[in-house]
Amino acid sequence: MRILEGENVTKYFGGLAAVHDVDFDIKQGEIVGLIGPNGAGKTTLFNLISGALPTTAGEIRYKDEKITSLKPNKICKRGIARTFQLIKLFRNMTVFENVFLASLFGISGDMPESVAREESLELLNFVGLSAASETAAKDLTLVNQKRLEVARGLATKPELMLLDELMAGLNSTEVSLAMDLVTTIRDKGITIFMIEHVMKAIMNVCDRIMVLDHGVKIAEGTPEEITTNKTVIEVYLGE
Repeated sequence: MRILEGENVTKYFGGLAAVHDVDFDIKQGEIVGLIGPNGAGKTTLFNLISGALPTTAGEIRYKDEKITSLKPNKICKRGIARTFQLIKLFRNMTVFENVFLASLFGISGDMPESVAREESLELLNFVGLSAASETAAKDLTLVNQKRLEVARGLATKPELMLLDELMAGLNSTEVSLAMDLVTTIRDKGITIFMIEHVMKAIMNVCDRIMVLDHGVKIAEGTPEEITTNKTVIEVYLGE
């Protein structure tokens, strides 16, 4: 079953096409990677899916319903959560408060505080942040800030998560742990669409990979197909 589809998705900034005529689909239960050079339009596409930016043309559908014109809060309540390339936490709130607020906001919208509190603590345990629950978000290390963003997204009870460079800036050990986290999230029944430059991660956790260059989709396929695609090697992967 296709959980997310885009048809002729286009976004212009003035005369510049950041995303041009892109078709895509994400099947339920998949981990799909999105790669390409800097400026290829990857985060712009995520912004279009999540409602942070309006499309210039084309249509995006989630579970067969058009979401192209919806605001980000409405899209989140439909079941799509995201993280950001530049981390966007409530920096002066504690780790627990960040997740607790998301739990209250999520799909149900009327969750009792006691239940939201319990679920928030469970999520902090899931991402390995239980010991830091009373720490201000701004005082976390980079890797833990990224894990907090994931926990906050999970707290809204999504069926689809958009992960924007979760592993950027992490060391090899942290990347391996982040890869395990991604696959564990998928094992919980959550579909994942992820932007990533860490090729070790993309090639080992993704079922399929989509490649953008200058806003245009230039390739799509399994990790094996992408690593042998001459166009992708030329514009992005290198020899």
